[in-house]
Amino acid sequence: MAVPVSAAAAGFPRGFLWPLLVLWCWVSTADLIVEMERKTQTVFLNDNVTISCKVLGSTPLNITIMGVTWYQKNQTHEEKVFKMYGDPNPKEVSRSGASVSSKALEKGDASLHLPGVQLTDTGEYRCKVVVTPKKAQGTVYLKVLASPKCTLFPEQATVKDDGDQYSLCKASGFYPKDINITWYIYTQENPQGQEISEGITNGPAIKNEDSTFNITSRLRLNHSLEHNVMTTYQCVISHISLPTSTMLNFTLSGRGSEMGNASGLTAPLITLGVIVLVAVIGLIVCLTRKVLHRRFKILPQEETEEL
Repeated sequence: MAVPVSAAAAGFPRGFLWPLLVLWCWVSTADLIVEMERKTQTVFLNDNVTISCKVLGSTPLNITIMGVTWYQKNQTHEEKVFKMYGDPNPKEVSRSGASVSSKALEKGDASLHLPGVQLTDTGEYRCKVVVTPKKAQGTVYLKVLASPKCTLFPEQATVKDDGDQYSLCKASGFYPKDINITWYIYTQENPQGQEISEGITNGPAIKNEDSTFNITSRLRLNHSLEHNVMTTYQCVISHISLPTSTMLNFTLSGRGSEMGNASGLTAPLITLGVIVLVAVIGLIVCLTRKVLHRRFKILPQEETEEL
């Protein structure tokens, strides 16, 4: 015969029943806990990643009576990425390649494996484990980064219509959007270097089809520093995906670049000068020979007349 709750509680103080109820609920679920390795996990674009989710407690687990569901929450909504309930029942997979190892799950490892991570995989992931009638869950945020490919174009330091000379520094394929590009100049008088604050034009970050970004920075070179002075220009690119800033250098010696051709005109001018010099020497030798030849040819006739 069922005992009314009011009668069962008659022997307890009025305020003692609710703490007992809360304690019973805690004990019934306390032995099922999931542990996430960290709150935020950072990976790089196109890498394979494992998002850790460990079930604490006694093992091995009976995976025929348990279920694992992974959810991904982006800026707009949450969707189911992977679901498995009662192996070997069919699994639900909405993200291509997503998987949870059955053998690892028996040992309490419900980690999610994602191959070839893309920027669309960024978001909060929720691991929900059910061992009937108990359940537990944990969350982790997956951050996807893409490192910039950095390129310096000193060969594009050509004279423009305005008479100025420029060099380009480009960062491509990076994510997220925020990036910092600075220029420095090093001379014999200032070997420690100095940040350049003028003559720099940074273009807008252009979004690619894969949601990564490209950006170009243009520097106007200072001709007043390039007369018989070796000058080194440095482009420094800083991004959250880089452990240290990327530094790209090129050097101008006088009006020349580190490649040995100052502005593309030095070698042709030297060649032309050599040709002219050889021609002048040849002309002088030719004229000298003609003068000597005439002198020695005429001199015998003059001496004969005098005799």
